[in-house]
Amino acid sequence: MIKANFITAEEAARFVKDGMTICPVGMTLVSASESVLKALEASFLETQHPAGLTLLHSCGQSDRKDGIQHFAHEGMVTRIIGSHWGLQPRWMEMIAGNKVEAYCLPQGQIAQLYRSMACGLPGKMSKVGLGTFVDPRLEGGKMNDRTKELEDIVEIMDYHGEEYMFYKQVPIDICLIRGTECDEMGNLTTDEEAMKLEVLAAVMAAKRFGGKVIAQVKRVVQTGTINPKNVTVPGVFIDGIVVCENPETDHRQTSSWYFDPSYSGQARVPQNAIEPLPMSVRKFIGRRAIEEVYPGCVVNLGTGIPNDVIGNISNEEGINDDIMITVESGIYGGVQAGGIDFGIGQNLYAMIGHHEQMDYYNGAGVDVTFMGFGELDGQGNINATKMGPRCTGCGGFIDITQNAKKVVFCGTFTASGCKFSFKDHKLTIENEGKIRKMVSEVAQYSFNGKISREKGQEVYIVTERAVFQLVPDGVMLIEIAPGIDLQTQVLDLMDFEPIISKDLKVMDEALFNEGPVGMRDLIMSKNTQAD
Repeated sequence: MIKANFITAEEAARFVKDGMTICPVGMTLVSASESVLKALEASFLETQHPAGLTLLHSCGQSDRKDGIQHFAHEGMVTRIIGSHWGLQPRWMEMIAGNKVEAYCLPQGQIAQLYRSMACGLPGKMSKVGLGTFVDPRLEGGKMNDRTKELEDIVEIMDYHGEEYMFYKQVPIDICLIRGTECDEMGNLTTDEEAMKLEVLAAVMAAKRFGGKVIAQVKRVVQTGTINPKNVTVPGVFIDGIVVCENPETDHRQTSSWYFDPSYSGQARVPQNAIEPLPMSVRKFIGRRAIEEVYPGCVVNLGTGIPNDVIGNISNEEGINDDIMITVESGIYGGVQAGGIDFGIGQNLYAMIGHHEQMDYYNGAGVDVTFMGFGELDGQGNINATKMGPRCTGCGGFIDITQNAKKVVFCGTFTASGCKFSFKDHKLTIENEGKIRKMVSEVAQYSFNGKISREKGQEVYIVTERAVFQLVPDGVMLIEIAPGIDLQTQVLDLMDFEPIISKDLKVMDEALFNEGPVGMRDLIMSKNTQAD
């Protein structure tokens, strides 16, 4: 009988040689193979090997301290190709300090690239990224001065008179995955993981180039006891299996929980057990933003305000069963966890693979997406990826916003130190933010307003004091909050002059209520198609 190769984490680390390309699969701390990652870090700190690695990753993979933060040592990695570093402070410091070659590509394009490489293609073509900082005619996804003079890893191609991005293959030497259990032949399940991710696609991509696959599991079971439909990766594709010795520390379901069956679909919690959020400026923004949904629409939530509040508000207002909330990780329905646990949820209705979710976002396009933003200019361009030298990266932002039917950007009007209070159903600015977000020109093109306006995409920018809409001629101010002075607290704090709607409205005072605001009646009064 074929036998799996069971090894220690230290033996797994010796698979990785200087100069190799390593591809770990995970999102936030979900599916992070901590035992192996720590062993690799320990090896480098003790021996300075492995060194000169290329680190390829689709999603952000950290909770600010673990995950691929273990690779953030100068010399250990020469080149990083990823999508998001917002929860990886050491990587953001290294990129800003030119201590590593850094390329940022859309998250979905990397995940789908694994599948393209797996089936023998030299890369993948896509419209995603055109007109953004990933476009080689702008920045080519190069995130620091050290990288600017290096080769492009994306290029523009023409197919039947249309422009496409072409994302070049990145041969994988080591693929690092995680599962719940395996049998004695190495057949691996992911039953207790909180996401499906793109595990098999990455494994097959590594195999295409003769690479090795290392898996970390919680336990081993007898061969034949696993339902074959539950096998995520057949054992014949796995070269070494590490059984985690300390799963409560090194095999956590996510950063905040060792294991909660309601996040992996083995249990459901009562809906009333999910506590409503207290009133805050983030909740206020989320309430106004969610007015843009309609019955039956499919919704996507990005990181930050959208993921942290929209699902909870929907649950509180009783509209969770009237719309379908999704997250780029592949989850459908339920109530989403936020912050360092982005991408997971309780009481889900469905869970598909990460790369498959991106197929939907890139192709059909989600009905409504809620995304955060850092800067807005008068052409409707959005920067959500790089503020000064600090680059968080795009994650799935570009994949999703370029093709969504409606985009709702959510964020505060200014940044750094802004404080608010809610009195008598009015908004009071207690302390103004030090940084303007309405700028003459965005520092980086995460979202191209000109392209969006030309194709007639429906786009809103929702802040605590003002709501804007993209129109053919630019950015139009359509609403202000009760208690806000239009001139001194909105227009004087903008570096561009917006178009002011002839029908400028005041936001609904009910948005300030402590309890539910009757959102379901408003949503259900709409048609099943977007108004």
